[in-house]
Amino acid sequence: MIPPSDRRRFLTRAAATLGLLPLAGCDELSARPWLTRLLASAERLTHWAQRDLLPHRALAREYSEADVSLVFKANGSTNPRDPDYRRLAEGNFVDWRLDIRGLVETPLRLSLDQLRAMPSRTQITRHDCVEGWSCIGKWTGVPLAALLAQAGMRPQARYAVFHCADTLEEGEDRYYESVGLDDATHPQTILAYELNGAPLPIAHGAPLRVRIERQLGYKSAKYLMAIELVDSLAGFGAGKGGFWEDRGYEWYAGI
Repeated sequence: MIPPSDRRRFLTRAAATLGLLPLAGCDELSARPWLTRLLASAERLTHWAQRDLLPHRALAREYSEADVSLVFKANGSTNPRDPDYRRLAEGNFVDWRLDIRGLVETPLRLSLDQLRAMPSRTQITRHDCVEGWSCIGKWTGVPLAALLAQAGMRPQARYAVFHCADTLEEGEDRYYESVGLDDATHPQTILAYELNGAPLPIAHGAPLRVRIERQLGYKSAKYLMAIELVDSLAGFGAGKGGFWEDRGYEWYAGI
């Protein structure tokens, strides 16, 4: 019998390979409908592999301190231009607050100190970028499941939407991402405020980023400002569930 870890690696990497083929040029998606269909098929295969063939709470591999990358590459936004964010950064994020809102019984507004005072989880995991590179880092933060339990999720909630402070291009909408509640409440889904034992650097999403360890790196949104529980993704961006998804990437980017 194939060990579960090897079976998961084979299935999810096969699905990811299919899904990444069109991403060499996202402009081709609109010109070549067959690429969009292939991408959608790969996403369904990846989701099926992780949800139907694997344990529901299967963990991403965790590594040792010796495996941590000497340099953890920063990509995407590395220094948001938003004036409000810059003021918060200049004040060492003392006035920053994370809002948890939407389909919850008790909306929360939490400071960085309050998050740091909560029970935390530390995990050493591999960040796999859609561009083809990977790094291993040590992340510390608050399990998102604990915060959602504190807020009290309403029965109709289906997705967690992450609202961020950054934009990738001048004049574009702010970055956002989303996951289903099964991934939002996964044991390794944390709101990280430390990388490799030090406060999260601005280039990596200070003061807080989400870590979605069983999906590709673009799902782990940086510069978090709010988390909103919703029953539909239709009201955000182009309705595809994320900044890059609106531009042709997979919504379920499982690895």
